[in-house]
Amino acid sequence: MRILFLSALLMTMAFTASHIQAREERTANVQTEDPYKDLKIFGDVFERVKGLYVDEVTDKELIEHAINGMLTGLDPHSSYLNNDGYDDMKVQTRGSFGGLGIEVTMENGLVKVVSPIDETPAAIAGVEAGDLITALDGKPVMGLNLGDAVDKMRGKVGAPIDLVVRRETEDAPLDITIVRDIIKIKSVRHRIEGDVGYIRITTFNQQTSPGVEKAIKAIKKELGDNLLGYVIDLRNNPGGLLTEAINVADFFLDKGEIVSTRGRQDDDTKRDMATKGDLAQGLPIVALVNGGSASASEIVAGALQDHRRAVIMGEPSFGKGSVQTIIPLPDNAAMKLTTARYYTPSGRSIQAKGIVPDIIVELAKLEAIEGVDGIKESDLKGALSNGSPEKYDDGIDTETDDELYKQLSPEAKKDYQLLRAIDLLRGVALYNSNQPVKDITAKEGNSDGSVSSDK
Repeated sequence: MRILFLSALLMTMAFTASHIQAREERTANVQTEDPYKDLKIFGDVFERVKGLYVDEVTDKELIEHAINGMLTGLDPHSSYLNNDGYDDMKVQTRGSFGGLGIEVTMENGLVKVVSPIDETPAAIAGVEAGDLITALDGKPVMGLNLGDAVDKMRGKVGAPIDLVVRRETEDAPLDITIVRDIIKIKSVRHRIEGDVGYIRITTFNQQTSPGVEKAIKAIKKELGDNLLGYVIDLRNNPGGLLTEAINVADFFLDKGEIVSTRGRQDDDTKRDMATKGDLAQGLPIVALVNGGSASASEIVAGALQDHRRAVIMGEPSFGKGSVQTIIPLPDNAAMKLTTARYYTPSGRSIQAKGIVPDIIVELAKLEAIEGVDGIKESDLKGALSNGSPEKYDDGIDTETDDELYKQLSPEAKKDYQLLRAIDLLRGVALYNSNQPVKDITAKEGNSDGSVSSDK
């Protein structure tokens, strides 16, 4: 009897142990067998670096480097923010900060430009989305982490910095000098392009959704019933605040999901839904994106695309579909940690794929070609007359397109992608106008073209 009892007890203990082990394996995604052993190695390295490194370093510097290395080793967007970095980040979300005016990430050890910000020193100097920065003030970028590279690009306002840039379309590296300045971001600008409302969103900060709302009201007031639709320009928009992206998408959606974020655990899934009301009142929308459109701008484009609320035009977007959470730490520090991925309403992950436009339109330069009109029927000797009564009005104004083109801004006339977006909106408006072709056969002539005898 005692042997049976002991056997049962051992079986129960074995089952309990295996159950606990299985539960721990489920809750721990990556867990070493003995974390204390690894921490001891870390302590040994810390002491050796402190005692043997060629230059004297403080404990604080070593710990900050260790924390930052742990985070940046996970993905390009997780990082440690010390006191100064955390303050800079808070200022940036309010829409004003110091620097060059570029959004950057790391790629193969080099600093990659996600997008230059409109009207900043970097944009004025000619920095483009996709550029790879290989050197800063003559010193190679290779070996620096993203935080170190960003720190080197920051500096005293008015102080120049020399960049060596590798660009895919250029055979040789480019030398670009940029003078640092205070970056004041106007996140939303708008203007009238003939009978189309143009809204440019450069970033998503606390000023963005109020700015878009004001822009829509101003465009409606100026064009009234002549308004055909809107172009929402998200090109070279590096993203920003998720809440602002949701607000902007909600302006144009009447119902349904805008975006979902899915984390490590099933209960980390969060869905943001649209509220009733479309500020554009159903008018057609074309949203422009390119390789510099990232993160929050991809959320807006993805939501409008999946709900068929806008035609997405341009080039494939950057593909940053991850969520970073700012976690405050003691001493006014923080860590930026990737905690989830973004998904469009249809369930597509944006990460590393981006938004593929409905209509691909690559950036191009427009040039007028002279002398290619050719000979027309009216130029031929003895050509028949038109045959329509002079009083007949076919409703087509052959000078309309030319007049509308003259109304476009100088910026639009040089922007091939924007011109195609405006053309598409006018085409949709024409198609939706549902104006029937005038039937003149009953009163003006027969279907074979002969004149009726009842006049």
